[in-house]
Amino acid sequence: MKCLVAIELKIGEFKLEYVGKMQFYLRALDVQVRLEDENFSIGIILCKSKSKTIVEYTLHDASKPIGVAEYKLFNQLPKVLQQQLPTPELIATLLNGI
Repeated sequence: MKCLVAIELKIGEFKLEYVGKMQFYLRALDVQVRLEDENFSIGIILCKSKSKTIVEYTLHDASKPIGVAEYKLFNQLPKVLQQQLPTPELIATLLNGI
């Protein structure tokens, strides 16, 4: 699926107005940036928490494809990810070389 994806990260609970903003962003991407061979843009709103009922009612008549999901914060990365990501020191060294 070749398309543009707009991701918005929110620090709090889902709010109704987030959908209106996302529809604006998706319309702007489709008109200003999207190439002819690409599908229409999709949006993802990531929130700290959400009410499933409020999200369903808000998205029911939305004209653009938008998804809403919750995220969780962790104090430490899982060991599997720690082994796959560079250390903070290596990242600092690489950034200094730019």
